[in-house]
Amino acid sequence: MEASGRTLLLLLLLLAAGGAGAQGGQGARWSGEGTNPHLESIFLGRCSDYTSLLSPELRDKNCTAIWEAFRVVLDKDPCAVVPSDYDRFIDLSWHAIPKDKSLFWENNHLLVTSYSENARRFMPLCDVLYGRVGDFLSWCRQTNGSEPDYQSCPTSADCENNPVDSYWKRASIQYSKDSSGVIYVMLNGSDPNGAYPLQGFFADYEIPYFQKDNVTRFEVWVMHEIGGPKVESCGEGSVKTLEERLKGMGFEYSCINDYLPVKLLKCVDHSTHPDCALNS
Repeated sequence: MEASGRTLLLLLLLLAAGGAGAQGGQGARWSGEGTNPHLESIFLGRCSDYTSLLSPELRDKNCTAIWEAFRVVLDKDPCAVVPSDYDRFIDLSWHAIPKDKSLFWENNHLLVTSYSENARRFMPLCDVLYGRVGDFLSWCRQTNGSEPDYQSCPTSADCENNPVDSYWKRASIQYSKDSSGVIYVMLNGSDPNGAYPLQGFFADYEIPYFQKDNVTRFEVWVMHEIGGPKVESCGEGSVKTLEERLKGMGFEYSCINDYLPVKLLKCVDHSTHPDCALNS
């Protein structure tokens, strides 16, 4: 190839790389993950699995109608979605929660889903139909377009009224209103920022919405990582703040450090660690 040809090819490659870089920068506008590919298929599949296999008593739920009620937020600016935009979605997907089966949590998502085991033991929000369909997913519309944004979506760091946070706010409010009997709460006592976030979904969108006449008492489990630090335990720091808040609201309250059934589940992956040694 002649020198002029090689120069032209090099220029074309540089221009192409520059274009890709510009697109990548534009795609990273928001700090959160972009819309999951095949979002509709995942949503409908989860809904169908839930209503057909996990809870066949809900077989009359119309998953297509639930999706259509959910997807209206994809027609809105990604920083202009408020919790009430999900009202119709909640209405269509709502179902009762068994008494004494509600499990709330902070900074323990995977442990909670493992322990609940598809609602066999407990029914946390992610095991309720209106929580299951959106669990671990991300979605939003392009800022200046009509299609989903697959590159990035806003989080609370970008704007308060974003699609995912507003979804969980609305779902959390409903879940709290419907919870009854003994209310269980799983906190992470190894979290460096404290077990009970003073600003978070549990503090701001769940505790204020409990129906006092329907709640027997609260039982809090403060779990620590196997071999990890014990930043806070029952009666300490933010856990004590939570205890005082619940008592001030007139609720009975008890707290357990490293609730044994959950600790045994954690020890499955750390069977030889001294923290998991069983006393004879």
